[in-house]
Amino acid sequence: MSEHPFAALSPDLVLNAVESLGLLSDARIMPLNSYENRVYQVGIEEQAPVIAKFYRPERWTNAQILEEHAFTAQLADCDVPVVQPLIFDQQSLFEFEGYRFALFPRQGGYAPEPGNLEQLYRLGQLLGRMHAVGASHKFKHRHSLNVQTYGIKARQTLLDSHFIPKKLQADWEKASAQLVEKVSHIMRQRPYQAIRIHGDCHPGNLLYRDEAFFIVDLDDSKTGPAVQDFWMLLEGSYEERCQQISELIEGYQEFCDFDYAQLHLIESLRALRMLSYSAWLALRWSDPAFPKYFPWFTSEQYWYDQLLALRTQIKTLEEPALRLANLI
Repeated sequence: MSEHPFAALSPDLVLNAVESLGLLSDARIMPLNSYENRVYQVGIEEQAPVIAKFYRPERWTNAQILEEHAFTAQLADCDVPVVQPLIFDQQSLFEFEGYRFALFPRQGGYAPEPGNLEQLYRLGQLLGRMHAVGASHKFKHRHSLNVQTYGIKARQTLLDSHFIPKKLQADWEKASAQLVEKVSHIMRQRPYQAIRIHGDCHPGNLLYRDEAFFIVDLDDSKTGPAVQDFWMLLEGSYEERCQQISELIEGYQEFCDFDYAQLHLIESLRALRMLSYSAWLALRWSDPAFPKYFPWFTSEQYWYDQLLALRTQIKTLEEPALRLANLI
């Protein structure tokens, strides 16, 4: 493939790939919001549209993708509401003209309301059900959430890149080193049981429809601490976040035990995401979609803001962990 990984992925190729599975498209195709992969809604004659997901070449092995699909299927078998890939001839992963893809049913929904305690209680129930299944088996091929990959390696990726402005590089290098050192110390001091988790559990991946929440997009599923799937659902002041996580945990523990020591990991996990997110943008910059949708990444202001964010996060790591609301 020339130029970039998705250079040859034309609308005709997308339609032909879908029709290679025996479906008849109505030639309507609509790109959906996705950067890492390419995702399209494709109209099907006399049937509901399908969602076609084309995986970024060389990102995952077939074994890693199939392990994600197997986890999704296991969740569905346990009546955990999740959008799972469609099966054709007992297969969920397909290849067409060099691209691997999967099809999913179309299922719209709404993200949870920020800070809504009733919804957070219900989301806690959903996470508890997901993690009860996640803890029942282990991944063999998917990644693990650890400091080496998401902290040390991500930091080195950015130092080796040309994106950090020279006038900020020394300060950024110092701050990022301090951050990684603190995170490494905290995570060594707080051992946890690693289970299969969603991994990218922000509000847009837990949707609401027909009076129920359901899980979407397990593309980043990995092995890690359960609380990784909690902290991106929190916002506001310290007291507000304590109230919110208390609701999550109360619902969660109806289905799965929660290790309260993991509350001490939240800000370390946030720090790892800060570094890994910037490293992800740097690694994907040759894909034309990234300069188009993230033009601020190359600005001096972005890196200045990131430097301030790193310094702030270093101080945050020294602050008390979240506590249950009734203990404040």
